[in-house]
Amino acid sequence: MTVHPFIEAEKQAGHSVKRACELLKVSRTAFYARRNGTPGPRAVRDAELTRQITTVHQRSRGTYGAPRVHAVLQQEGAGCGRRRVARLMRAAGLEGRHRRRQHLTTIHDPRAAIRPDLVLREFAPDASGLDTRWCGDITYVPTDEGWLYLATVIDIASRRVVGWATADHLRADLVADALTMACRQRRPVRAVIFHSDRGYQYTSQQFAHLADELGIRLSVGRSGQCWDNALAESFFATIKRELLDTAAWPSRATARTAIFDFIEGWYNLHRLHSSLGYRSPAVYETALAA
Repeated sequence: MTVHPFIEAEKQAGHSVKRACELLKVSRTAFYARRNGTPGPRAVRDAELTRQITTVHQRSRGTYGAPRVHAVLQQEGAGCGRRRVARLMRAAGLEGRHRRRQHLTTIHDPRAAIRPDLVLREFAPDASGLDTRWCGDITYVPTDEGWLYLATVIDIASRRVVGWATADHLRADLVADALTMACRQRRPVRAVIFHSDRGYQYTSQQFAHLADELGIRLSVGRSGQCWDNALAESFFATIKRELLDTAAWPSRATARTAIFDFIEGWYNLHRLHSSLGYRSPAVYETALAA
C-alpha cells in the first residue's frame, strides 16, 4: 500500500489521519489494519471465499472453472461477483479443465439407405420435450488392453445420458445396446426421434430393425458436419477432458467402472450445465415435473 508512509508521517506530525485518508481515498479501517498488521475486511472475506471456492472445485472433481464455481456459490447463498471468483481462483492456482480437440471415428457406409435429418441442429433445452428427441454417438477410450468404445443416448431436452454401452468392438451391437438401455430406463410414451451421424452402425439394417421394434424414428446429420450432432460431440468433449484424458486406464474394466461413476454418479445427478441455467439434468427434470 504505497500511501501508508505518507499517512503515517502525517499522523506523526500531529495532522488528522481522517483528513489524510480522505485526500488519498483510503479508509481509516484499512490504514489501521495495515498499520497493525491485521487483515482488513476484504482480505478476510477473500480468505473465506477462497475456502468455499476450493471446496466447490474439489466437489466438481477439479473440473469447474469460474462460471460454474460462481453459479454454485450463488446457489449456496454466497454473494460475490464472477470476476472476484476468477481472481481468487487464479491466486489459489485453481482452474477448470479445458476442451481438447477430438479425433473423428465415424465410418460411413456408402450403400446405406438415405434418412432425413429431423433435428436440423435444434439442440436447445426444451421444457416440454422430455423423451421426444434423443441423440447419440460413439467415442473411444485407449486402455492397456486395447480400445474400449463408448456409445451414448442423450435426451436433447435435459442433457441427461439416458442410455449408454461399452464394448471392445465397433459393431452395430454397441449402439443397439445403448438405445435398448435408453428405452428400458425411460419407457417413452410417445414416438422418439433418435439422431446420430452417418456412421455405419447407425445406418445398418440391424439398427433400423431395432428402432422399428422400439418405436424410434431415426434421424441422421450430413456427412462431415460435426455441428449436425453437436450435443453428442459436446458430451464426449466433456467426459474426455473431465475424466478420460486425466488418467491412464490399465484395463477396459477399470475404464468402464470410471465411466459408470462419471455418468450415473456425477454427470446426470450433479454436474451443472450452463444451458440448463446452471442446473444438473436431474434437477432440471425434477423442476419440470413439479
